[in-house]
Amino acid sequence: MARKNLIEVSADGDATLQQATAISAARPIAGFVTPAVRSTPIGGITKTLGNITQKFERAQDLEKQLAEGQLIVELDPALIDGSFISDRLGIDPVELAELVSQIKDHGQQVPILVRPHPQTNGRYQVAYGHRRLAAVKELGIKVRAVIRELSDDQLVVSQGQENNTRTNLSYIERALFAVRLEDRAFSRDTIMAALGIDKAALSKMISVVRQVPIELIEAIGAAPEVGRRRWMELAELLSKAKRNDLMVLLSADNFRALPSEQRFQRMIDLLNDKAEKVSEPPPLAAWSPADKSGSISVNGTAKKASISIKADYGREFAEFITGRLDGLYEAFKRSKGETTGD
Repeated sequence: MARKNLIEVSADGDATLQQATAISAARPIAGFVTPAVRSTPIGGITKTLGNITQKFERAQDLEKQLAEGQLIVELDPALIDGSFISDRLGIDPVELAELVSQIKDHGQQVPILVRPHPQTNGRYQVAYGHRRLAAVKELGIKVRAVIRELSDDQLVVSQGQENNTRTNLSYIERALFAVRLEDRAFSRDTIMAALGIDKAALSKMISVVRQVPIELIEAIGAAPEVGRRRWMELAELLSKAKRNDLMVLLSADNFRALPSEQRFQRMIDLLNDKAEKVSEPPPLAAWSPADKSGSISVNGTAKKASISIKADYGREFAEFITGRLDGLYEAFKRSKGETTGD
């Protein structure tokens, strides 16, 4: 009897063990489960926890890639603000239209670089790519961007270096960028790194902008073809001439309609004329009759002059002189010949 019971127990144990092995094979994650508790959701809980872990790990990996700037994402342009330092005197509308057409036909090939906005949660700030951002806004689509944690120094260096390699900023735009950085207390080393220039070139840039009023620079514009020497010439002329009516010229419609380089040249011409006038002596009374009944004064420069007659008979005397100008001019030529010996 004892042998029978032992054999039966052994048989039952083998069957149970086979069942457990089959269940374990069917549930490799959950492990061994006895028949009595097979209906409980242990396997489902384990699977859910596994999915949560995977999602968490993927989120961590995404966060790391974003922090390192390794991932290109699509952002709503409305959430992106410009850099806190402007590096250009406006975007040329013709160039912007060309960029809009390129992106429309071929997509945005080069992403912009942004950082999480330092003051506003959920917003971003551009390091470089302002023109691409403007073009994408016109098209009404999302912008492809790399998000990277950047300090202020890192942002302006990235901004400047990208412009050096991809965009031909004009001399005065680069000089303005340098001054704006200096005004915000960035070190000279940081500014030189951003612009890719040495100490001497930086000093000249800052000197030019300090001598030319910002409103004049903005009115003239980027003037892409005008280099350092011409801007230094303008600064020198400004130091010698009066500026009372410069802003009148700058606000004139015909001045604003000119291309930037022509606006620069108009300013040079005006200042040259004013510098010449400033160097001339003040008008003097050139002649008056013995009875002191009137006077004639001369105003002008070496190349341009006017005669003013002040007397009760001023118009009559002027007509009298005009009628004798042929003889006066011949006498003037003879006097010049006698002076020069010709």
